[in-house]
Amino acid sequence: MQNSISETVIAYIGLGSNLQNPIEQIHSARAAITALVHTKEQGFSCLYQSLPMGPQDQPDYVNAVMAVVTDLSPIELLRALQAIENNQGRVRGERWGARTLDLDILLYGDQVIELPDLIIPHVGLTERAFVLYPLYEIAPQLIIPNKGKLVDLLVNCPLEGLKRLA
Repeated sequence: MQNSISETVIAYIGLGSNLQNPIEQIHSARAAITALVHTKEQGFSCLYQSLPMGPQDQPDYVNAVMAVVTDLSPIELLRALQAIENNQGRVRGERWGARTLDLDILLYGDQVIELPDLIIPHVGLTERAFVLYPLYEIAPQLIIPNKGKLVDLLVNCPLEGLKRLA
């Protein structure tokens, strides 16, 4: 399925994993996203280790943020990312529970989208260190629609145990 208007946008994708070799899960997801039709990697952050958001009886997460140039529509991109999650063993169970892979569209150009399956900017983006710090690494001048400058959002977002991995 193609857009009727062939315009490209920069989309930012959050990647996270805390099961089945999380670093490898992130690298595999990166390769799968790069292989998507009409999609090209523009940037990729370092890997970060973060504490789980939900139940604390699970391993720490490995997170990263990826920038892609794509002409896939937001819903097409979402469906493609969900297919990658499924291919890498994602089981949708407990909210904020452990997972092999979590791929979230953080931003899609400067669009604000509110659909039943997709909200952009991603809900909680502005409060999550594991998203803001890697995002800042690859797009420091970014302005988040309806939220402001990324650099200003970082001021109010403590690291909360976030560690950059070597």
